[in-house]
Amino acid sequence: MTMVHQRRLDGPDGRWGEMMRHARALIGAGAAAAVATWWFTDSAPYPYSQRWLLDLPLPFLTLRRLDRVLRAREGERILEIGPGTGLQSLHVAPQLGPDGRLDIVDVQPEMLDHVGRRAKERGIDNIVPSCTDAHELPYADDSFDAAYLVTALGEIPDPTRTLAELRRVLKPFGRLVVGEFFDRHQIRPSTLIALAEEAGLRVARLYGPPFAYYAVLRPIGA
Repeated sequence: MTMVHQRRLDGPDGRWGEMMRHARALIGAGAAAAVATWWFTDSAPYPYSQRWLLDLPLPFLTLRRLDRVLRAREGERILEIGPGTGLQSLHVAPQLGPDGRLDIVDVQPEMLDHVGRRAKERGIDNIVPSCTDAHELPYADDSFDAAYLVTALGEIPDPTRTLAELRRVLKPFGRLVVGEFFDRHQIRPSTLIALAEEAGLRVARLYGPPFAYYAVLRPIGA
C-alpha cells in the first residue's frame, strides 16, 4: 500500500473519516435518546429500577464545579440529601479524610445500600447512611460544617421545610450547596431565593446558567 493511499484512508475524506463521522452521529443520537428517556421517565424520587439515569453526567453540574462551590475539607462533617447511586458521595467522602464524615439521607433504602456497596468496593469507610425523610432530619442542631443536594430539592414535597431543617443542622457559619438541573422538578433560581429566605437562609452565590446551576446558601446573619 502506498503512502498516498494510506493518507486517503486515514484522512478526513477517507473511509476512516467517514467511519468517525458515523460514530459521532451515533453517539449524538444515543445522548439525545438518553436525555429524552430521562425527561419522559422522570419521577420523584427516582425509583431504584431507574438508577442508571442518576449516573448520567449533567452539563454544568460537574464534580469539578461541585468541588469549587462546596469546598470540602479534611475533618469536616458534611451532609448529603438524596445521594442516589453515590455519584457525588463517592467523590466527596474521600476529601474529608479519616477524621471526617459524610452523612447521606435518602427515603429509599435500596439507594443507600447501593452507595454502601460502591463505597466498600472503593475502600471508603466514612459514609454513614440514614433512611429518613428530609423534612425531619435526625441530627442535633449545629451538627454539620456543610450540606448539599444535587437535583434533589425539587423532588421533595415541602422544600421550604427541608431548607429550614438544613438551616437547623448547619453550624452558624455553615454552607449549603443546592444543584438544580432543568427538568419537571427544577426549582428556578428566583424561587430558590424566596424559599431560602423563608427558611432563614440567603443565596450568597449562583454558578452556571439558570437551567443548570449551583447555588451557595448561608444562614442569614452569618
